[in-house]
Amino acid sequence: MIQFPAKPSRRSFLVSGLAMAGASRLRPSPARAQGQGEAEGPLMAYVGTFSSPLRDVLPTQVDLPPGNGRGIHIFRVDRETGAMTPDGVFELGTSPSHLALNADGSRLYSANETDRVGDDRQGTVSAFSIDPVDGHLTPLNTVPSGGAGPTYVSLHPSGRFLLVANYFGGSVAVFSVLDDGRLGEATDVREDAGEVGPTRATNAPSGSFAFSGHDQTHAHMIRPDPSGAFVLHVDLGLDRIFAWRFDDRRGVLIPNEPHATSLPPGDGPRHFDFHPEGRWLYSIQEEASTIVLFDYDAETGRLASRQTISSLPPGFAGSNFCSGILVSGDGRFVYAGNRLHDSIGIFSVGPTGELTHLGEEWTRGDYPRSLSTDPTGRFLYSCNQRGDAVAVFRIDRPTGLLEFSGHYAPVGNPSCIVFLDLASNP
Repeated sequence: MIQFPAKPSRRSFLVSGLAMAGASRLRPSPARAQGQGEAEGPLMAYVGTFSSPLRDVLPTQVDLPPGNGRGIHIFRVDRETGAMTPDGVFELGTSPSHLALNADGSRLYSANETDRVGDDRQGTVSAFSIDPVDGHLTPLNTVPSGGAGPTYVSLHPSGRFLLVANYFGGSVAVFSVLDDGRLGEATDVREDAGEVGPTRATNAPSGSFAFSGHDQTHAHMIRPDPSGAFVLHVDLGLDRIFAWRFDDRRGVLIPNEPHATSLPPGDGPRHFDFHPEGRWLYSIQEEASTIVLFDYDAETGRLASRQTISSLPPGFAGSNFCSGILVSGDGRFVYAGNRLHDSIGIFSVGPTGELTHLGEEWTRGDYPRSLSTDPTGRFLYSCNQRGDAVAVFRIDRPTGLLEFSGHYAPVGNPSCIVFLDLASNP
């Protein structure tokens, strides 16, 4: 485990192994006045990027860009327009491609996807403290991630554990979160095993050559259910969603019964999202371009599939790679990222969870890797990875449809965006 210097340098440098860059900070303007002179904290956005390339990647790796990002890019967000104003960069040369905030907004965690440390060439995960006034980051520590290519991090509801999915390593790991926000040693590491699916998706669109992850195991996402009693993770190469009971005393994953739910061979589950009611889970398949609705039993952690629908418009033919999936905060709509088609699929949620295709919106950029909404749910943000920008869309609340706001935020190879409202922090 590495400790950071108390006062990081203002000039950045790329890291190697477990060494990490210092913080390069742009000083923010004072908190703006609101209403009758009442000071309100800013709304912040943190954008994770690909900031360095992997030069010895698998031949199936289709989506790693040249590393145009500079690390974690920090923005202030206009609450009325959704526009993003640059407010600093924590420069980090190991591709902090996925980010997670803790519940009280005091800590940020990153998966450093292109870091390579130790004989087994693991990636790393990093912890940062967040200044409660200006939202800037101070590094706490960095630890090996338990496998190669960490691509997803999430926090257990207890706040005491960080969950990590290692894409290239085909493993998932659990880390203790210490009282000061630093990461402790791994409390559990599990490697995926099983038969890798075929190179063509069962439900592939006509004419599709989409093939990205059916060469080995690829843990792509890990997340607890709303209660924290269970943890689910997907392996794209194995076409499975794994379910674990979680021991929140020891930070240990215990195989659930059944331990895995299978998707159609070759379809490649990538990400999932829970409906706010907790009864339904929506899984998006990268190579098949489908969304599957599962009924979720919160008492047993079991999944039962009930609907499969394309993420693309009717009649689509050719290749597409799905990316992120997002259920709206009110549970009425689902949004799906389509890469190559470069669209956001828009779906309404029926009274029993079934999806109906409403349409799609062009992302205004190439290769949308992830989607997110601001805390109010008024704006949707698309991280257009190859387009080197984040595009901002207004959400029409009654219909769920999207309208481009006219705002872009230039960011090299954006991968993930998370929001922190400093006005609502204790």
